[in-house]
This record gives sequence, C-alpha cells and structure tokens, in this order.
Amino acid sequence: TTGTAAGSTNHRKEIKPMNDALLSSKNMCWCTPPDFFAELDREFHFELDPASTDKSAKCAKHFTPDDDGLKQDWGGYCVFCNPPYGRAIADWVRKGYEESRKPGTTVVMLIPSRTDTAYFHDWIFGKASEVRFLRGRLKFTDEDGNGEDAAPFPSAVIVWRSPESTGREFATWHI
Repeated sequence: TTGTAAGSTNHRKEIKPMNDALLSSKNMCWCTPPDFFAELDREFHFELDPASTDKSAKCAKHFTPDDDGLKQDWGGYCVFCNPPYGRAIADWVRKGYEESRKPGTTVVMLIPSRTDTAYFHDWIFGKASEVRFLRGRLKFTDEDGNGEDAAPFPSAVIVWRSPESTGREFATWHI
C-alpha cells in the first residue's frame, strides 16, 4: 500500500524488479539463444558473425570487439549479426545495409523491434528484403549459455540480400 498526497491509499501488486542489465546499454552482450540461431542457420547457412566475442561466436569466421566488425569487410558472405544493443546499434544497422549491397552478400540481423527509431526508417524500412517481427520475447543468454527472463523488448530479424541475389529491390514483411 502506498499513501498519496491526498491521503488515499493505492493498492498494487508487487512488481518484480526488471533486470537492469536488460534495460541498459551497459550490457552489450546479448547472446543469441542457440535454438533460435540454429533455426535461422538451417535456412541461411551463415558464414560470418561480425559482432561477437571468441566465446559467443556463432560462425567459424567472426570479428571480436578488438577486430571491430564495423571496420571489416563483410562482402561475399552470408552474415549473421546480433549487434551490441547500445547507442551504436544504428551504426551496425547502417553497416548491415551497406554491406548487403555488395555482390553475393546476405546480412541477417537480430535487433530490438524499434520501428520508431531513425535507423529503422533510414536503413530498414523500404530497404530490407524482409523484416520478420518475432512473436513473444526472446530469452537471450550470457556467454556461458545461461538465460533468465525474457527480454523486456520485442525483437525483429532483418534480412538484406544483395540486389543480384534477389532480382528485386522491394521489401516483404512477415509477422
């Protein structure tokens, strides 16, 4: 029970505190759930993970923070990218789009579904080959595969394919 200035009482259920790490940009390591990655990998056959650590890498070829995947060439690969979810996510989304313009390149990116952001409108809407909005919330893990609660945000899978691989420049949307 909480008293208000007017002296009335407000009855509320106790709410479980949200995992602060999930809501902050301090935790950059949101590891992709293994079963979710496996499902996408069966479809796409990924060759490069540009936003990983040696421990969290989903592909044999990968870039760590020391390599700085934003400065590397992704051209010619089928790329899976679960970028850091901090303020630099816009840079990763832009990089994904730009790299997908290279011949023989497909970029599949797992990001929070934030359709109100500038990066969504600048680099995804009207530019992605597909946008797959995920039903429910993913349970991300730490580098050891330990997961707790579902993410406090919805997720989307963005797919950009090089123009010659699709023969088209329009987007399809999946919900």
